Amino acid sequence: MSRPAAAVQRVIKAYDVRGLVGEEIDESFVRDVGAAFARLVRDAAQPASQIVIGHDMRASSPTLSAAFADGVTAQGLDVVRIGLASTDQLYFASGLLDCPGAMFTASHNPAAYNGIKLCRAGAKPVGKDTGLTVISDEVIAGVPDYDGPRGRVSDRDVLADYGEFLRSLVDISAARPLHVAVDAGNGMAGHTAPAVLGPISSITLSPLYFELDGDFPNHEANPLNPANLVDLQNFVRETGADIGLAFDGDADRCFVVDETGAAVSPSAVTALVAARELQREIGATVIHNLITSRAVPELVTERGGTPVRSRVGHSYIKGLMAETGAIFGGEHSAHYYFRDFWGADSGMLAALHVLAALGEQDRPLSEMMADYQRYEASGEINYTVADAPAIVDSVLQEFASRIYAIDHLDGVTVDLGEGRWFNLRMSNTEPLLRLNVEARSADEVTELVDEIGGYITSGVKEST
Repeated sequence: MSRPAAAVQRVIKAYDVRGLVGEEIDESFVRDVGAAFARLVRDAAQPASQIVIGHDMRASSPTLSAAFADGVTAQGLDVVRIGLASTDQLYFASGLLDCPGAMFTASHNPAAYNGIKLCRAGAKPVGKDTGLTVISDEVIAGVPDYDGPRGRVSDRDVLADYGEFLRSLVDISAARPLHVAVDAGNGMAGHTAPAVLGPISSITLSPLYFELDGDFPNHEANPLNPANLVDLQNFVRETGADIGLAFDGDADRCFVVDETGAAVSPSAVTALVAARELQREIGATVIHNLITSRAVPELVTERGGTPVRSRVGHSYIKGLMAETGAIFGGEHSAHYYFRDFWGADSGMLAALHVLAALGEQDRPLSEMMADYQRYEASGEINYTVADAPAIVDSVLQEFASRIYAIDHLDGVTVDLGEGRWFNLRMSNTEPLLRLNVEARSADEVTELVDEIGGYITSGVKEST
């Protein structure tokens, strides 16, 4: 059946499918998406014969994923169900089975939401330009029926294989004993962390909110918001843990807290993992998005690597990973991408690298990470605006006499010299203007945020 274009395009976004369950996403809708995705990969240059499906712990996920599977099998493709999974576990299954995949999750969004992250064989991303527009157009027009035989459904448990594979990529055998606190936020890390970290004899695991609960009763499963790190920070201090790890709802992003309870910048984690990867392949390429710290390209260059700057967003980084053969990539949002993981992102794999680095030396995490922290940053500040281009133009006019360099790779990045820069970019999906500032001192960051924020908030509302 055909569907209103506006309703479909509101849910099928630039990188994934996401919306309110019952209002924007229901079984009928995802059945059509499944059928359209099956047609896309069945009729590709390298046709697929099966699709692997995983889902998170949200109450709506089993029903929606079953409807999607029904749409896939109606188009003649088989379905392999892996059941409860993190997003990077689904990517692992896509790589292991060399087939396209679909992960039912709304990541860090509230319980009322759900969605689908799609990939081609080998965990290659499906975004607006690589299939989602085709799927959207077909769902709007009505997915044609298939007159061939229906596909079959089978089940496969890949959790233990996933854990074993990740541990094979990071040698942690020589690590000193570590006390590791993990906040799963009632999300999928409660399922995957025991499988990955549990078998490591040098690790004592202290779990926080490991109970799978898609209503997120303790806090939002979004560690990018500092308020959602508070419980872990307190837990680390109370238990005397050497390190704290926090994961988002689908456990593909990992945030790190040191032994004092202080949050570690994802840029510093990017620099640390890059340095480790460059030890085994000198001269390799490392991708970083344009709002990670300038310390990342500096350290990559110093370690003999080649830094490559990317727009913000997993589809851009994954595309550059494939194009350049990069060994690793990192984002400010705590997404970490690995060539050895099919170019896909895995927060758990990044966590293993941090644990291995910490365990290979005697210093506490706070001292070790100081080696990778050269600047202070504001984090991302969002403003709700009606006319973002006009506001950006007015900010640039105010700074015109102080601009050292400027580029427009993603929004506008203004280099003010002496380690100071800011980026302003518009959200792809919301009426938000996003600000990131970096400088050599916290006072300089505050000063710049206050100044730029003052220009922005003249008549507009700060969101977060």
